Amino acid sequence: MPARGGSKRLPNKNILLLNDIPLLAHSIRYAQQNKAIIDEVFVSTDDAAIKEIAMQYGAKVIDRPEAISGDFEPTVSAMKHAVQSLNKEVENVILLQPTNPLRPENLLANCFEKFSTTGADSLFTVSRNHHKLGKIVDNTFIPFNYTIGQRSQDLEPLYYENGLLYISKAELILNDQIISNNVIPYQMSDSFPIVDIDTPEDFEYAAYLITKKTTENKP
Repeated sequence: MPARGGSKRLPNKNILLLNDIPLLAHSIRYAQQNKAIIDEVFVSTDDAAIKEIAMQYGAKVIDRPEAISGDFEPTVSAMKHAVQSLNKEVENVILLQPTNPLRPENLLANCFEKFSTTGADSLFTVSRNHHKLGKIVDNTFIPFNYTIGQRSQDLEPLYYENGLLYISKAELILNDQIISNNVIPYQMSDSFPIVDIDTPEDFEYAAYLITKKTTENKP
């Protein structure tokens, strides 16, 4: 789990309380609930407060160097540093981004089974996009995935990388890749609400969804 400090749009987002526990802890707990698949849980961070919370919730911490903790540093840099820091053989790496705290309970089990049985060296989760997309050139809207007047239900299926879960062979990570050409996209249910927290509004939406789910599950 990459969890650096210094978030600009939502300061300290990884340690903000979401449903009474830090945002980061939601992904730590999810990993811990999948002990049949995950041997060890690591958090890569450059931040003392994040480090303390990670250890408090039972994760091991890898101190991330400042050189790979910048705003524009790719996630794979932290993952590669983590794998190299372990000094032991690693077969697969599962990436759980703390900013995606809501995941179906059986998601990892289903993804790992598909990853293990297909011979792929990477897997990532995707969701269907139902929007009519286009671009604006010289103040003119140019449709991308439809023709003007076309019904939404007739759109060609398009999917987006939703960020909930990634699985990669460790050797792929060491070659600076998370997703390779030999990748399996795992399509998620259209009905599952996807949250990727970068702004206060994202955080409020996540809090709403968790409260709604908790209320619905009460006897």
